[in-house]
Amino acid sequence: AGGTAVRRRAITALSLLIALFILYTAAFGVFDALVQRSVFLALAICLAVLQFPLGGDGPWRRPGIAVDVAIVAITLGACGYVTRNADEIMTSLPTAGTTEIVLAVGLVLVILELSRRAIGLVFPLMVSAGLAYALLGQYVPGRLGHRGFGIEFVVETLLLGDLGLWGSLVGVAATVIGAFTLFGAFLLHTGGGQAFMDLAVRVSGRSTGGAAKIATVASGIFGMVSGSSVANVATTGSFTIPLMKRLGYPPGLAGAVEAVASTGGQLAPPIMGAAAFIMAEILGVEYIRIAGAAVLPALLFYLGVFMTVHVIAREQNLGRVPDGEIPAWRRVLQWRRLLPIACAFGGLGFGILHGNSLEKSVFFGIVGNVAGLAVARLGERTGSQEAVGGQLVRALDDGGRGMVIVGILLAGAQILVAMINLTGVGVTLSSMIVGEGTLPVLAVGAIVAVVCMVMGMGIPTTAAYVLVAATLAPALVKVGVAPLTAHMFVFYYATLSVITPPVCVAVFVAAGIAQAPWSTVARHAVSLGAVTYVIPFLFLLYPGMLQPAGALQLLDATLSGLVFVVAFARLFGGARITGTRAIDAPAWLAVAFLAVYPSIAGLAAAVALLAGFAALRRFLDARRAPA
Repeated sequence: AGGTAVRRRAITALSLLIALFILYTAAFGVFDALVQRSVFLALAICLAVLQFPLGGDGPWRRPGIAVDVAIVAITLGACGYVTRNADEIMTSLPTAGTTEIVLAVGLVLVILELSRRAIGLVFPLMVSAGLAYALLGQYVPGRLGHRGFGIEFVVETLLLGDLGLWGSLVGVAATVIGAFTLFGAFLLHTGGGQAFMDLAVRVSGRSTGGAAKIATVASGIFGMVSGSSVANVATTGSFTIPLMKRLGYPPGLAGAVEAVASTGGQLAPPIMGAAAFIMAEILGVEYIRIAGAAVLPALLFYLGVFMTVHVIAREQNLGRVPDGEIPAWRRVLQWRRLLPIACAFGGLGFGILHGNSLEKSVFFGIVGNVAGLAVARLGERTGSQEAVGGQLVRALDDGGRGMVIVGILLAGAQILVAMINLTGVGVTLSSMIVGEGTLPVLAVGAIVAVVCMVMGMGIPTTAAYVLVAATLAPALVKVGVAPLTAHMFVFYYATLSVITPPVCVAVFVAAGIAQAPWSTVARHAVSLGAVTYVIPFLFLLYPGMLQPAGALQLLDATLSGLVFVVAFARLFGGARITGTRAIDAPAWLAVAFLAVYPSIAGLAAAVALLAGFAALRRFLDARRAPA
């Protein structure tokens, strides 16, 4: 018990240290690239060792302590070496000797082991395969083979430069992603979490399917600041899933609603599961351009889920939230609750509009949040000021802990990307997918979509996106798709892997809360999220959805997307027209097809059919009603 208490205190101390490091560099400027990244990774690894101790509290804990001590020693040695020699590494391009090889191999093994502890075997095995491919490429037959690289060259790439372990992914994690993680933690710990939930309940609680709509709205709002589908499920699902079950929702459906809605948090700006920042770094464009491009698809996603939920609730007559559980607008809009949130986003906007870096803008947002909280607590009893201090410490602690998995996974992803770039396998794989250039864009998109979902299974969104961006996005670019569109396309399918069987992490968590078989939750999740499996193809058919050349192009993409989403929601929600599924389903499918067929006539026909089907249903319902 004593050892556990010491470990808890050590975790808190390290969490605060890494949070303060990120906050300091956000406010006063980052250190030189190698220094910033090596210090961040060292802190993240040490914290991960404490959070995921080998052997846990079981009988193997004693030898586990020895292994963990060795991990810390290797990490401090390797990261300390890079920190001390940063200037020499960047100016003289040193060669790898025995010391560098030992440090690099040790650090890579540490990252692989901690990735295994944090998320399982799939991801570290993929990174290991990438390393083996770089070292042993001469033994691979066919077009995927290459000349192979010696251990010295691989070590120089990984350790002695800024294109390997210390590349842009770890750089983004140590700056922008770290700052936004802190921003989300401050928002949630200063009352934003409950305020978001109350707003969701107030907005959607009284409507048909209110409980499921609460999950959709709350998970969307949480996702905008947390950027993790699994964290969303665990956080909002602990409230929404029991509520849905209590109101008559089947457990499998309740879990699926939460899993799908939480997945949308990865697709919605501003954070997009950290992918927005990484995408901006890879493409060399401004972050605001990525966030802006993601707005319309995210709105279509949530509209699709919202409408599918509405149709299912109406057709199955599912219960509404009791009036007694819906907070009054006076409580939801109380100024003391909203001021810290408003000041946080105000500070963030102020920083961006005045041309500051993203991390410094986030610092302004955090300062605004703290100032707003202090003002909101003025005039309250003395003890509330002490509570403010506790809230801020908890925010720093939670934010620091939140950086661990992101840091470890992006370090692993950085290794894999470095090996992909070194061997050129991304270009080779793209050439194999595209073939001789005879395949149409949609066919290439279909192949890329399937491969993305397979490669992303069992891997957190950020790491999955990095992997598919390096290997599969070039295939789309090669057939004429704009780089931003290609990256958004693969990002969507990498994200969908968390609800796509057989390895669907968000579904597993939701099934545990709902106490339902995961296969049942997965089946409902695929139906609820069906619209999202098609939205990326709208990027290919309607480039104006992401990068409109003018108002008319944007309007065309928006209207087509809206009509398609309405039709698909009715199709997968089981909306009746005649009451015969064999007739109704093809009718909704025809509307969806016409909506996305690139012509004004097709869109007009889809709208006419929607109106006609609605009128036909009302007519048939009136005839069936008792006199």
